[in-house]
Amino acid sequence: MKIYPYIKLKSAKGEKLFALLIDPDKVQGASLSRLIRKTKKGGVDLYFVGGSLISNISHESIVQTIKKESNIPVVLFPGNSLQIDPAADALLLLSLISGRNAEMLIGKHVMAAPYIKASKLEVIPTGYMVIESGRPTSVSYISHSHPIPADKDDIAACTALAGEMLGLDLIYLDAGSGAMNPVPTNMIKAVHEAVKIPIVVGGGIRTADQAATACFSGADVVVVGNAIEENESLISVMARAIHNV
Repeated sequence: MKIYPYIKLKSAKGEKLFALLIDPDKVQGASLSRLIRKTKKGGVDLYFVGGSLISNISHESIVQTIKKESNIPVVLFPGNSLQIDPAADALLLLSLISGRNAEMLIGKHVMAAPYIKASKLEVIPTGYMVIESGRPTSVSYISHSHPIPADKDDIAACTALAGEMLGLDLIYLDAGSGAMNPVPTNMIKAVHEAVKIPIVVGGGIRTADQAATACFSGADVVVVGNAIEENESLISVMARAIHNV
């Protein structure tokens, strides 16, 4: 089964998915192999690979290593067209609908479209929404866009609804890598009530309680990255919290 139908099926059943975000700038080589071994036993459902910057030129080898050592699906979470790798299973085609930077809404996509089509990757059109998290993050700096204020649930809900009406298949609420605070539960609930498409939530999730709360609030996929890079023992704990909702 392709990735998006799998996410939709799980969402329809009320079953939550755990995505591990792997940033090639932070995890590679022996540490990547060790992490993969732990995730195969720890209950990870999806790997998201990508980041806002990616200064590590061996990005392609990261995907190849994951595919060689694991059968868990690899979904690209690209910051730009240089992060497109045909060896992955799918690609989140991110349109930054929370910002007003035309390059991130459609400009970069026009340049990447021929390459994406040739790659044969499964493309998942995704409404990407950056949420204020208590301090500036890489994504807000790189994208030249202001995040949606954390207390503006109505703006987030209307933005997500507009994305759904435009035909996007996923809504991704992201507090950003290294966020001080995760996406607020009230905002997740508001977006969940506004749209019928699956919701991905990531950024600032450091504990099992935060992961479970995001699920209870309406997240269909919970993405964790930095917390696991710092403490790999959290993998199984996070997985249980997400899957037991």
